[in-house]
Amino acid sequence: MTHATLAGLALGLSLTTPTTALAQISFDPPVVPPTNTAKIKPAGCDESNVKHYTAQRASGAVKIDGLLNDSDWQKAKKTPRFVDMASGGPAIYSTQAAVLWDDQNLYIAFWVEEPFVEARLVEKNSLIFNENDAEVFIDGGDTYYEFETNARGAIYQMFYIWRDAYKKGSRFDVPEFDVVKNNALTFGGDYDRQAPTFWKGTNPRGLRWAFFGWQFPGLESATHIDGTLNDDSDIDKGWTVELAFPWKGAEWLAGNRSLPPKDGDVWKIFLGRFELLHIGGNEVQPHPGWAVNSHGVYDTHLPQCWTAIHFSSSVVQ
Repeated sequence: MTHATLAGLALGLSLTTPTTALAQISFDPPVVPPTNTAKIKPAGCDESNVKHYTAQRASGAVKIDGLLNDSDWQKAKKTPRFVDMASGGPAIYSTQAAVLWDDQNLYIAFWVEEPFVEARLVEKNSLIFNENDAEVFIDGGDTYYEFETNARGAIYQMFYIWRDAYKKGSRFDVPEFDVVKNNALTFGGDYDRQAPTFWKGTNPRGLRWAFFGWQFPGLESATHIDGTLNDDSDIDKGWTVELAFPWKGAEWLAGNRSLPPKDGDVWKIFLGRFELLHIGGNEVQPHPGWAVNSHGVYDTHLPQCWTAIHFSSSVVQ
């Protein structure tokens, strides 16, 4: 989730010169001297905090309807209950996820406890992270992909390319990722608006090019609500999410890895959730973020901290 506000995604290029898009990103912007180093957050996590999960193969076709009543989902091993992303402490509500795969798709499911299910946003690529959501980030080495959904199924997608990998003549030098024509933004992470790290954020790798609204080819997504939406007069059980990401649409994320994966391959994937809470009539800020494992900091955009998903050729049973 891009939890720096939308204003935190600074426009990353000038449209006033005739030079090519790749030529425009060859300069380094001036560095703003630190003014309050106490606010700088570390851009890393302890490897011992990263959880490992084994994804088994689905035994048959998976119907994407959000119900999660397929026998494979009933048999699939769930992640541990999500923890606070920054501290590793217990989350207020229970959230678990599971991952399956076959030769066609990567499948991801969420079970989200929510006593008062609320989702107001309905348009595609609305800023879903401003309300309760479930999130998936998939690491591609020089790239990563972000997906968010709320309980009513409105989705938000973003694709990122690390600036140090985006060079003239590279594999990203294609019309799909032309930073001018696609109005790409620069993004430095969830702390890129603090003065000490204003230009480059806190990640040692620096900035990313962010392609707002990039769509994962062939993506299927569905949600199901076990309760009543936007009605606080009763207590809900929560909602579920079911996703299918076709491997044929993951070429920009695979790098040199096999598609579909081979037995034993490992991909870094963030499975998380953010919660809009009001206490005493006031909105809790920042919104609590929960994930499979702690990042040690309130920042989702740290691929090194995402859960390690090990793909197994064994069939779920």
